[in-house]
Amino acid sequence: MLTGLTQWIARRPATSGAYAGAFVHGVAVAEPRAPRDPRLMRFILTCWVLIAVKHVAVIWAVQRYHMPFHQLIVNFPTWLLGTVATWLYWRRTR
Repeated sequence: MLTGLTQWIARRPATSGAYAGAFVHGVAVAEPRAPRDPRLMRFILTCWVLIAVKHVAVIWAVQRYHMPFHQLIVNFPTWLLGTVATWLYWRRTR
């Protein structure tokens, strides 16, 4: 505020030569992405295979032993958690 007042009193232009580029006009930050880990990719694939085996086992057990609930009560939360975890990993490393 004081510098603006002195420029107005002295009738100088607002941007003098030394301070013409002194202000920040913008900032761009690029987040570095973590590279995909092959061991973790194999672990995710192994987990999906185990989820598939569990789905088949639950469907078989519910039909074989006539349980009073639908197999999706057990299978859907497992599938949903696996999907969310895989999506978050792919989103973080894309």
